[in-house]
Amino acid sequence: MDRLTKLTTESQNSKSLNLDMMTTEEMLQLMNEEDQSVPFAINESLPEIVKTVDFVYESFMNEGRLFYVGAGTSGRIGLLDAVECPPTFSTSSEKVQALLAGGPGAMMVAVEGAEDDEDLGAQDLKDKNLTSDDVVIGIAASGRTPYVKGALKYARSIGAKAVSLSSNKDSEISESADVAIEIVTGPEVLTGSTRLKAATAHKMVLNMISTASMVKYGKVYQNLMVDVSASNFKLRERAKKIVCEATGTTYEEAEQVLEQTDCEVKPAIVMILAEVDFQTARELLEKADGFVREAIKNKTNIADK
Repeated sequence: MDRLTKLTTESQNSKSLNLDMMTTEEMLQLMNEEDQSVPFAINESLPEIVKTVDFVYESFMNEGRLFYVGAGTSGRIGLLDAVECPPTFSTSSEKVQALLAGGPGAMMVAVEGAEDDEDLGAQDLKDKNLTSDDVVIGIAASGRTPYVKGALKYARSIGAKAVSLSSNKDSEISESADVAIEIVTGPEVLTGSTRLKAATAHKMVLNMISTASMVKYGKVYQNLMVDVSASNFKLRERAKKIVCEATGTTYEEAEQVLEQTDCEVKPAIVMILAEVDFQTARELLEKADGFVREAIKNKTNIADK
């Protein structure tokens, strides 16, 4: 019997054997009940997720990058998380990237056979000039996708940190990883359709990894997105709201200060809380590696110079 048929993600769910006979309400109720098991499954892998966040944080501090690598749904989930980092945290598009088997076009249309090419996974990372300062997270619900396996093997071969994210215990890609995150969500309501529970779990895990890493990297003050890229009206209004919440100032003052900072939130907060001008706020932040709390605390040291 092929190993694929033995995977938990390919097994039949005993609760949905009569899926084709259920009413709409019964189907949705069952799907909702099954989805509720996802957070509990993730909780079992928190130690591995912690290690991964530490890897990513260390990488960022060394000017490294984070790569999500996957095929099909897994690759698309990686891309969803990667493309949200620039507007949320003002990172460059290079900082967090996603590689899909078959290239960018595979986001919309499946590229048949690409996921079965182990060498392609390695080559795509070579084309990105992967270094030992980078982190690669290979995503595959089955845990056996050759494209992902090839990427993880290549990452480890050059000293980059390799992390596997799968939905089966003792998966093949785990063997090629420094840290193996195995979120066992069990058989799907629709047999083998890992875009359901498995994909939901993986999206939640990537949310945790990217967000926690960015918090540690100084992109957050309190629980506020102080590095938000205010590129449209909604985000400019959010920037004003963030400055108000962080400092207790009025909307009008927040607007006035943000005009001086070209809508950069971090220096605006430092200007208000440390009672300094824009240039001094920039100096404080630079000395503090972008951490707002540290910048405010260092005010006295800068003033003494």
